[in-house]
Amino acid sequence: MDQEKLLKQLIEEVMKNMSKESIAADDTCKASQKIDASSYPLGEKIPDQLKSPTGKVLSEMTLEKLIKGELGPNDMRISPETLEMQAQVAESISRDAFARNLRRASELIKVPDDRLLEIYNALRPYRSTKKELYDIADELENKYGCKINSSFIRESADVYEIRGRLKKD
Repeated sequence: MDQEKLLKQLIEEVMKNMSKESIAADDTCKASQKIDASSYPLGEKIPDQLKSPTGKVLSEMTLEKLIKGELGPNDMRISPETLEMQAQVAESISRDAFARNLRRASELIKVPDDRLLEIYNALRPYRSTKKELYDIADELENKYGCKINSSFIRESADVYEIRGRLKKD
């Protein structure tokens, strides 16, 4: 009976967090026009709407400009807005889990790569205490505005605690 109760509690927690992701996704969607599968592939159907984080339009990203040094690494990165468009395409064909992954990724664009790697390692079993994981979640939410990911990390910390996967203090 205790296992059944625990399973029910975990399912309720996951469902609650999925609805939080949905609310955060709705906030992101309001800022951009709705895209669906008819716009896919985005690079062919709506290239003028695809921009890098530096504001370069896809059509400006040519091999010639790259060779001349007119484009740098930051010009070639994907933007949160492009990932949101891809998430909307995924949702339009009922690929909701994939859409949620794309939205988590769009939030993480603001986080420096070296910090992402540190967070990835901290999330491995037995690498962090619950407090350390909650501190990471707070950092992501407060410093980078990553609401979906911070919720995901808090949920992970709670599950690790239940399953005995946290580092001992």
